[in-house]
Amino acid sequence: MAPVLPRTVRAVDTAQLLDLAREAATYGFSQRLPVDWLQEHLAAEATHYLFPALAHRLTHRPEVPLQWRCQQLLTVSTGERICGLLDVLPDTFDKIPETLDTASKKGIAGRIEQAVSVRAWAERTAADAGR
Repeated sequence: MAPVLPRTVRAVDTAQLLDLAREAATYGFSQRLPVDWLQEHLAAEATHYLFPALAHRLTHRPEVPLQWRCQQLLTVSTGERICGLLDVLPDTFDKIPETLDTASKKGIAGRIEQAVSVRAWAERTAADAGR
């Protein structure tokens, strides 16, 4: 039976997001940003959002557990919102409290789709620093 992907958005603070990134690194998940990059660029007091996009299983690495590949909406130190991907264990995702109402979830899902990618933001920031 195929796993049922939750159709919800969860809010996490920066400390929680760093913990999720550490867990993803421990398991060797392919979609994650390095913890040191996150620590350097995330706004410390921000709220970030996770939206499960697909169930991901590494068939070539059966020892790696099933993950929810989540789109994430991050707030960086400049105050901008950028989007990326993060693989999260289903049990870990389920433990994140449900704190958002339906209208907020829909709004966040729309902002994820419109946000600049982590890569594009990092390239632009590096180019601006070189000027």
